[in-house]
Amino acid sequence: MNLKDFHYELPESRIAKHPAKERGSSKLLVYRKGSIEHHNFESIADQLPSNTTLVFNDTKVIPARIILNKPTGARIEIFLLEPIAPSSVHEEVMMTKSQCTWKCMIGNAKKWKIGSSLESEHLNFKAIRTGQDKVTFEWEGMTFSQLLTEIGKIPLPPYIHREIEQEDKDRYQTVYSKLDGAVAAPTAGLHFTQEIIEDLQTRKFPIEYVTLHVSAGTFQPIKTENIKQHLMHNEQIWIQRHTVEALLNTESTVAVGTTSMRTLESLYWFGVRLDNGLEDFFIRKEDPYQFDAINKQTALRNVLSFMDRNQLKQLGGQTEIFLYPGYQFKMCDGIITNFHMPGSTLILLIAAFVGNDWKNIYQEALNNDYRFLSYGDSSLLIP
Repeated sequence: MNLKDFHYELPESRIAKHPAKERGSSKLLVYRKGSIEHHNFESIADQLPSNTTLVFNDTKVIPARIILNKPTGARIEIFLLEPIAPSSVHEEVMMTKSQCTWKCMIGNAKKWKIGSSLESEHLNFKAIRTGQDKVTFEWEGMTFSQLLTEIGKIPLPPYIHREIEQEDKDRYQTVYSKLDGAVAAPTAGLHFTQEIIEDLQTRKFPIEYVTLHVSAGTFQPIKTENIKQHLMHNEQIWIQRHTVEALLNTESTVAVGTTSMRTLESLYWFGVRLDNGLEDFFIRKEDPYQFDAINKQTALRNVLSFMDRNQLKQLGGQTEIFLYPGYQFKMCDGIITNFHMPGSTLILLIAAFVGNDWKNIYQEALNNDYRFLSYGDSSLLIP
């Protein structure tokens, strides 16, 4: 499989630079077993198959961009990637009150020597560069989460090409976001209002939440012509026991976004790893292509047994799962998702899910003036 097979022409004018005026007012392309219809997102409940469980990703975008100035005037940008100490668990680090260390991308790094520190002009706060891509933060009087609210900026996707505006603080966050940790929004969820969610619940669509803290790797372009050689990023995931039970008993599952889909498929492969005597919840990118598949129910029962043995109500792990054409989906019967960048890992995931019809879907969206990428319109895909 070559990367060029997953390209399409996306004019700059079709990339949404701002959100729609109101949540829920976006267009909705519905693909159902080869046929395509056009709707408004507010009608999503009318388009879903009955007895469908919806799975949302409740991660919350953190203000991961920190901009500090050296006394010389040099501007240093620190982009938080993942926590290192005192814990690698996002929620724990966000509640620390004096010091923590993160893996970071550093802008203008040549102007900031390892071992030297930068200070804020307004707060009792210091950033020390402790390695090539490591920064230790020291502060007083508040949690790291509160500190980031004071000094950090919400990181918009690189293709939006503008500075953050007031509306982004609200609109680049889902209404159900809960757990701090993402550096990019699970954008399929941006269309949902509380009213739409309540409508789904009124119509008896079960709703479950998983957590995948979206990393900056989601924007990492594929640079290898052979897609299988792409170095996949890994991300932290959390799943509640009652969610595993619900997935075991549901007739149909629709993932809200590619991050929910990757979490659900990773959960299945953890069940397969357990079947092979492997108890570490780290799904490697090659796992789905190396292990023999087992029944979905068996995989989920393996997970529940593991949680029972270890007295766990919540399961935490990491995944670098890479879903590309040839992959057979185990957990998901449908997906709600935006329209993605040409030649990206997300296009590969969609191509894996709907086959070559992805080209028809995207051409139809282009022909009908859909807006693309994070702030763009939505689709419901049921192969």
